[in-house]
Amino acid sequence: MKKNTSYTIKRANRLPVILIGEALLVGAAGGLVVLLYRLALTFAGDALDQILAFIDGSPLRIAGWFAVLVLLALIVGKLVKWEPMISGSGIPQVEGEILGKLSENWKRVLPAKFLGGFLCLLGGLSLGREGPSIQLGAMTGQGVSRLLDRGKTEEKYLMTCGASAGLAAAFHAPLAGMMFALEEIHKGFSVSILISVMTASVTADYISSYIIGLDPVFQFRLEHVLPQEYYWMLILLGAVLGVMGALYNKLMLKAQELYKKPSFLNETGRLVIAFLAAGIIALVMPSVLGSGGNLIVSLTEGEMGLKLVLLTFVVKLLFSAVSFGSGAPGGIFFPLLILGALIGGAFSMAGVEFFGLDPVYINNFVLLAMAGFFTAIVRAPITGIILLFEMSGTVSQMLSLAIVSVAAYITATLLKSEPIYESLLGRILEGRGEKRGSRAGGQKMLSEFVILGGSALEGQRVMDIDWPDNCLLVSLERDGKERIPRGKTELMAGDKLTVMTDERDAGYIHDKLENLCYTSI
Repeated sequence: MKKNTSYTIKRANRLPVILIGEALLVGAAGGLVVLLYRLALTFAGDALDQILAFIDGSPLRIAGWFAVLVLLALIVGKLVKWEPMISGSGIPQVEGEILGKLSENWKRVLPAKFLGGFLCLLGGLSLGREGPSIQLGAMTGQGVSRLLDRGKTEEKYLMTCGASAGLAAAFHAPLAGMMFALEEIHKGFSVSILISVMTASVTADYISSYIIGLDPVFQFRLEHVLPQEYYWMLILLGAVLGVMGALYNKLMLKAQELYKKPSFLNETGRLVIAFLAAGIIALVMPSVLGSGGNLIVSLTEGEMGLKLVLLTFVVKLLFSAVSFGSGAPGGIFFPLLILGALIGGAFSMAGVEFFGLDPVYINNFVLLAMAGFFTAIVRAPITGIILLFEMSGTVSQMLSLAIVSVAAYITATLLKSEPIYESLLGRILEGRGEKRGSRAGGQKMLSEFVILGGSALEGQRVMDIDWPDNCLLVSLERDGKERIPRGKTELMAGDKLTVMTDERDAGYIHDKLENLCYTSI
């Protein structure tokens, strides 16, 4: 069916209702896909533990395992060459597609990302499940849209729903899945997208919970609420996390650069280095292999001293850079939470020794640091707070979480550290040489923008605005009522603008209008 301008506008009027039903379908399908992925990674982790126990103390078996690691690297390298969009986290790719700057093929990404992520975790690379889960969910949303013959506007919404479902199913965190999809992926709020994303997220979480249970991902024993007399330490912790978050972002990007410098290293060669590094780490410090969830248990149960925590942090950080920088299909989300926990553990242990902190609050700082470190790196504080609340199963730390997250956010911003996923997306676009209008397309798309107070559009008449080329203002919503925008219509803060553009120009238009709506002259 041809998606002409008339069709797009007529369907937009019924879109909020349509999206709820489609979001239910995307949530169910995406939840099942990510659930299978989660179970596959659990199997990979268990298999790796058995392999390491089997090869322990046997030089011949160790040599055989290194040969297997090279084979795994070769297979993953073939997958990355076959479908380059599976490289790395997957979240920047989803963001790029929703912004109209990239194009993914769900039929290729789904199987390649699934298998590639599984093999990387089987090899022990320090990668997470959340980025692939979000990409798998988004690609499921794209697949549903294409199978139902929906237009690009709906596809964008359904991909956002799928991303929300992916995170929800991966972590038993439906609220965080919803917020991350809106805050980081879609980068905007509206009633229609909010309800549909919530539907998809809750549906995916229900499916996941029904099959494998409702236990939180992290089992924290927080017996006491942190007293206000220690709140000054929260601000200090946030500042430390902001600095470390900026360092983390630079290190991840630098690792990518170092891998690309040798001209003789192709995609497969980089992966071989990462897999061999995992083999070496397995012999000297196996606890840092994989996502690192076991480290949380050791840390919160008091099995690690300050020196061991610091050593583990350094090794985990460097190994994460080696793993992610190689372009392996895997995320940074979960490993960065583990690194944040180690920072929180080290900080609180130092607090016990130098500032008289009661040791019963060490686990509190572990939890708080995870949210703060996430905020400093991703720059999505609301998601960080909600995620750690859901993953820990406790609500008693909400104020503390907010203080640490805000302090980390401010510090990272002052250090001019760009959010990691935006940096990664920029790298992808630079590598592909994407330009406005360079890709094939032609379908009409609708995008929504809200005018913020003090922005360049506030108080301006429609006729006086220098609108981007190939952009048509089709509707204006004010106080919940739709208005027909005319030349003399004066725009106000809080107005929701709906604009139409061509698929080819969607990314360019989005950047221009976002700048007009969100920033001052």
